[in-house]
Amino acid sequence: MNARMAGMSAQVIDPVASGYLTIDLGAIRRNYLKLAGMLAPARTAAVVKADAYGLGARPVAEAFYQAGCRDFFTAHFSEAATLRPVLADDAILYVLNGLQPGNEAACAAAGIIPVLNSLEQLRRWGETATLMGKPLAAAIQFDTGMSRLGLSPVEQAQLKTELARHPLIDIRFIMSHLASADEADSAQNGEQIAEMERIAAEFPEFPVCFANSGGVFLGKRFHHLMARPGIATYGGNPTPDAVNPMEPTVSLKIAVVQTRTVPAGAKVGYGATFVAPKEMRLATIAAGYADGLPRSLSDRGAAYYGDVRLPIVGRVSMDSMTVDISSLPEGTLMLGSLVEMIGPHQTLDDLAQAAGTISYEVLTSLGQRYQREYLKP
Repeated sequence: MNARMAGMSAQVIDPVASGYLTIDLGAIRRNYLKLAGMLAPARTAAVVKADAYGLGARPVAEAFYQAGCRDFFTAHFSEAATLRPVLADDAILYVLNGLQPGNEAACAAAGIIPVLNSLEQLRRWGETATLMGKPLAAAIQFDTGMSRLGLSPVEQAQLKTELARHPLIDIRFIMSHLASADEADSAQNGEQIAEMERIAAEFPEFPVCFANSGGVFLGKRFHHLMARPGIATYGGNPTPDAVNPMEPTVSLKIAVVQTRTVPAGAKVGYGATFVAPKEMRLATIAAGYADGLPRSLSDRGAAYYGDVRLPIVGRVSMDSMTVDISSLPEGTLMLGSLVEMIGPHQTLDDLAQAAGTISYEVLTSLGQRYQREYLKP
C-alpha cells in the first residue's frame, strides 16, 4: 500500500454520516467573479433555485453576495421568501416561475419581484398594486421558442393593452430563456436571439435579460442588461464540447460499509444483473440512489480510490452500492474507509455522463444524508 492510499484509508467519517460532501464556497465565488468579468458592464445575477442547486441556499447566496452579486433568481416564491431575511436589503430577489394565485400580497410585502409569465399573472400583480396603491416591480418573460414559460405570441400581441390597464406595474426588464445555449453551434440560439431582439424593438423602454450559463459564452450579443448563470457558478461545464472553463466546487467521498471476497459465479445485487466471472474482492459503500447517485450507474459507473478506478458491479440500491476492489492490495479498504465519487479523478460532469444524465440532476439530488463541510471563501 502506498503512502497516499494509507492516508486515505485512515480517514474516518463522523459515525452519523454516510459520507462527506465538501462544498467550496471560495470556488463558487471565483466562478461567479470569472463570469462577471466576462459579462461586464452587464450585471451578473446568481441563480439559487432548488436550494442553490442542492448545495444550500443560505451559505451559497451569502457567498455570492460577498462576491458583489445583488440579483438573485429563485424558481418559487417560497424559496425567495426563505432567502429574503438572510440577505441584505440591497439584494434583489426574483421568482422565475411567477406567482401562484394567493401569493401576490405576501410577495409584494416582502419586496420580492415576480417574473410574470402570463397575462393572468400580470393582471393579478396589477390588481395587487392597485389595492396597495403603489407601484410594484416585475419582470416579464417571453417565450422565444422553448414552449415552457413566458408570454405566447398571442399574449404578446395583447401586452401593450394590458400594461396600459395596469400602470402601477414597474417593469424592470423583459427576458426569455435559451434552450440550447450549451450547444454553441445550435441554430436555435440564433433563432431565439433574433426573436428576443424583435420583441425588444417592440418594447424599447425595457432592458433585456437573456443569457444563462451557456449564453454567457455565446458572446456580447446575448449579454444585454443582465445575465443569470446557474450551473457554471457551481462548477458544471457550460460548454460541453470544450474543456470546462469553470472551477469544481464539490467533492464527494463515500464510506465503506463492508468488504468481502466472493467466488466465481457469485451473484451481486438486486436481480443478479452481475455474476462474478472469477474470484473477486468487493466493497459495499454507504450511498445509493436516495443519496443522488442514480440507479443508472449500475454496472457502468465507478468510484475511485487514489488513482484506481473501482467499477460499480450490480445494481445501485437505495442506500448502498457495490464496487469491485480487486485491483487494490488486499486490506487497503476497511470499514469506514472513504472512496471518491466526485473529485479530482471523477468530476461532476464525468459522473453525470456515466449515469446518462446531466450535472444539474446529480447536483440537485445529492440529499441531506452526507456530512456537509463548507470551505469558506
